[in-house]
Amino acid sequence: MTEAAPFEVYAIKYAEREARRGDHFIGGDPHDAPMDMDYFIWALVREGKVWVVDTGFDVLDAERRNRRLVRTVREGLALIGIESHDVEDVIVTHLHYDHIGGHAHFPKARFHLQDSEMSYATGRQMTRPAISHAYTADHIADLVHHVFQGRVEFHDGEAQLEPGLSVHHVGGHTQGLQVVRVWTQIGWIVLASDASHYYENMEADRPFVIVWNQGEMLDAFRTMRRLADDPDCIVPGHDPKVFDRYPSPQGQKGMVVRLDVMPSRG
Repeated sequence: MTEAAPFEVYAIKYAEREARRGDHFIGGDPHDAPMDMDYFIWALVREGKVWVVDTGFDVLDAERRNRRLVRTVREGLALIGIESHDVEDVIVTHLHYDHIGGHAHFPKARFHLQDSEMSYATGRQMTRPAISHAYTADHIADLVHHVFQGRVEFHDGEAQLEPGLSVHHVGGHTQGLQVVRVWTQIGWIVLASDASHYYENMEADRPFVIVWNQGEMLDAFRTMRRLADDPDCIVPGHDPKVFDRYPSPQGQKGMVVRLDVMPSRG
């Protein structure tokens, strides 16, 4: 992969919540220890072009779901000099509230989504609270309006968005979940989003508790290992440990990490 310039890749934390280990693995966990959750969006930057991955959530969802919003996604992007109102392309990994709830911060954006995720989020499965609880109906209705406005670009499976950037349908967590493969100065990295909430989900083959298809979730771990040049360069969607493995820009520790460098296990 030499024809494309590498992307700079950032993870930006915008919210958090306290949790326990048993909250994050199917079947629970024998160790009743804290295992907190961070909420991120991601920014990909190359030669003046910006792609954002997911939109986070905003104040109303934070209040409804007892999450701590530490900054809006607009404020988070501003930390690295990006104005959300100017962003033209947003990759939506799936339509859970914490991945699409901040869409209003991107009034100029075109949203890239899997066909199967829209079908899932507007179909019969949403009549089942066990599945629909992670979705917010107003967000889905807003996205339908964006479809009619020509602001949603649908993908079916694997799609190259531009040289060095592609999305890959994996399912598992939701029917239409997609992961993002990005070319960087260290080679190919993969943004897992909720294909693996934590490093431990994929490294120990222990699926997260919110799952549409457990077999697909386990297959997704294998797919991501194939897509990344190094399994250590698969970035989970909610793990606070990304702050231990990757460096933060000056003055932004605990807020932003740079992902296009080799991570540390230390």
